[in-house]
Amino acid sequence: MISSPLEGLLVLDLAQFLSGPSAALRLGDLGARVIKIERPGTGDICRTLYLTDTDIAGDSTLFHAINRNKESFAADLKDVADLTAVRALIARADVLIQNFRPGVIERLGLGYDAVRAINPRIVYAGISGYGEDGPWADLPGQDLLAQAVSGAMWLSGSEGDGPVPLGLSIADMLAGHLVVEGVLAALVRRGITGEGAHIQTSLLEAIVDLQFEVLTTHLNDDGKLPMRSAFNNAHAYLAAPYGVYATQDGHLALAMTPLDTLGRLLTMPTLVDLAGEPNAGFTRRDEIKRLIAERLRTRPTADWITLLRSEDVWCAPVLDWPRLLASEAFGRLDMLQEMARGPSRILTTRRPLRIAGERAPSSAAAPSVGQHTAAIRAELGLPERAAH
Repeated sequence: MISSPLEGLLVLDLAQFLSGPSAALRLGDLGARVIKIERPGTGDICRTLYLTDTDIAGDSTLFHAINRNKESFAADLKDVADLTAVRALIARADVLIQNFRPGVIERLGLGYDAVRAINPRIVYAGISGYGEDGPWADLPGQDLLAQAVSGAMWLSGSEGDGPVPLGLSIADMLAGHLVVEGVLAALVRRGITGEGAHIQTSLLEAIVDLQFEVLTTHLNDDGKLPMRSAFNNAHAYLAAPYGVYATQDGHLALAMTPLDTLGRLLTMPTLVDLAGEPNAGFTRRDEIKRLIAERLRTRPTADWITLLRSEDVWCAPVLDWPRLLASEAFGRLDMLQEMARGPSRILTTRRPLRIAGERAPSSAAAPSVGQHTAAIRAELGLPERAAH
């Protein structure tokens, strides 16, 4: 059984923050050897990007989550000797990932053309904020800003609300996934032709692609904008009852359900009558959702779940993390793992993909800055790095 299909491949992670390192993380989870090249001393800026005051072995939990199973090679890319060492690694590498602002990597002498001259078989992946040229190219490629200009932030929330960002770094993570998709495709092609490839995407492309379903509707609907529901909006294009509703003790998510079925189960004759009106779920969406909300507040979530699921109505309780983690369903997925760096321990997620029924754990926690520099230089036949 092959649980590490990329074993034997070498990935160089020259990226910082989230998008590029998340792509390298996924490749490492699939068995590739990942060497993270970062500046001596301070390392990746993400090491000090704290989401809370939790510190593990001198680094943020965010850094630990996204850089597990990597080796750290400290190199100043403006130093001739260090750059020579990085080029020696490039000569052996299968994949290089970078997310510098457009033009920066070229000025450092590690743009695609320069790297391809060293290693024509390399798969070179770059992530920008908004593409490599154009009026936005030099703007900071940051997740919240990409959400803002993409339309996704405007699409969320109820009518009358201001823009609502997703509470996750969604553009960063999606861009990382797209890079993995492109890298794997290029590696397959390389196996056929022997040629490397240049893979490019951006935060904006990633989050626009996330919206391809609804954006396609807009592009082919005379440019009409969708109308967000004024009450409990969950999807601007979907009819009532689609939304999230308060119950007596929590919240319940309701997906696409025929109004007559829901009216019968909730003992709401008005809903049954409305089901007979053409397109009532759209034309009277807010009215219908307010009626359903009033009814669902009268009983606990568990009661409604039992009733609705008995007739295959698509619904789910809204869980916080403690309730999700305590659930049997989540436990059966076996998605958590504990790793150690020295005396410090971190509990984090595991690879979200099973191969031949196996979900392989990571072999190592995120490294300290330059933890593997000496060993890698010895492997390359280079002298130890001089003190700076």
